[in-house]
Amino acid sequence: MSFSDLFDSGFKKRNEDHFAAIVRVAMDDGIISEEEKRFLDRLARNLDISEVDYKIILKDYQLHPINPPTSYDNRLERLYDLARMVYVDHIKGNQEDVLLRKIGVGLGFSPRECKICC
Repeated sequence: MSFSDLFDSGFKKRNEDHFAAIVRVAMDDGIISEEEKRFLDRLARNLDISEVDYKIILKDYQLHPINPPTSYDNRLERLYDLARMVYVDHIKGNQEDVLLRKIGVGLGFSPRECKICC
């Protein structure tokens, strides 16, 4: 085992959890559109999600918890990614707003902050 492998599992798990949260938003309407698929493909590549893990997460995305980063800037970045998925999905309904707010609170933002931004 290399030195970098010691830290890989936690980092990999956080990326998988973040990816799963975005898949959760994408799947809220029951389908993944072509635009969503392209966004997920790019995000998976950026987060170093393997093809095998990608398929597993798509199938069982609800098994991954929201795993908030400790850095405020990183939490904002994750919230931005989630908001982009809502935008890509052309989501305008109440159910999606509620889901995005719940994920925002799960990322460590206050309900008041989520009401303003989501």
